Amino acid sequence: MPAAILAARAADAMVAGIEADITSGRLGDGSYLPAERELMIEYGVGRGVVREAIARLASRGLVEARPRFRPVARRPGLDAALGALDGIVGHLLSDQAGVKNLYDMRVFLEASLARNAAIHARKDDVTALRAALAMNEAAIPDSEKFYATDVAFHAALYDIARNPVLPVVHKAFTAWLSPHWMRMPRSPERNRVNFLSHREICTAILERDPDGAERALLNHLSAAWEYVRGTFESREAPEA
Repeated sequence: MPAAILAARAADAMVAGIEADITSGRLGDGSYLPAERELMIEYGVGRGVVREAIARLASRGLVEARPRFRPVARRPGLDAALGALDGIVGHLLSDQAGVKNLYDMRVFLEASLARNAAIHARKDDVTALRAALAMNEAAIPDSEKFYATDVAFHAALYDIARNPVLPVVHKAFTAWLSPHWMRMPRSPERNRVNFLSHREICTAILERDPDGAERALLNHLSAAWEYVRGTFESREAPEA
């Protein structure tokens, strides 16, 4: 059997073994993996196989690997799971149809979150939402700061649901779609339009109007999509 295939199988076995140790708790979160030499002896493999296995584990979020430091075990979480999808999602977002599919999923989710906020937001949620809106307004003259406060305003909707999965999903949406946000035309005038949309969403939530909150959210993201769509048209336009 070719040496490359044997090495790949050896790396597979090593990955499976270390993954089992991490998920079972034998290797606790934050604990160091055995030294490279020890792993070579334990699994009967060479240095190259050990390094390939560690790289694979790191790509899955199961190991934190840094140059000149022993790898550290990490318990798998949703952050790691979604992070492992970055490469696949990147390919899916290479065209307008792929971006629209992901964007529509975000719209569907955030419409539900806006409704939920209007019904279930607590006093501390309202305080946080108002603070996020105030920061968004203050950042209107500065597009870089406005983008950050825009993200923070939407994040507040995810936080109100009090489901630890949702903020992680929001971070993933932001990371996956941000290349298109950064290509959108930005100006204080456009920032003000977005702020007014955020204010409309916030007002409906404060008035305990779930239909109004959902409608304001849908109008906001529908208008935003037209700008996202424009990032594809500008790239596809023929040169003069």
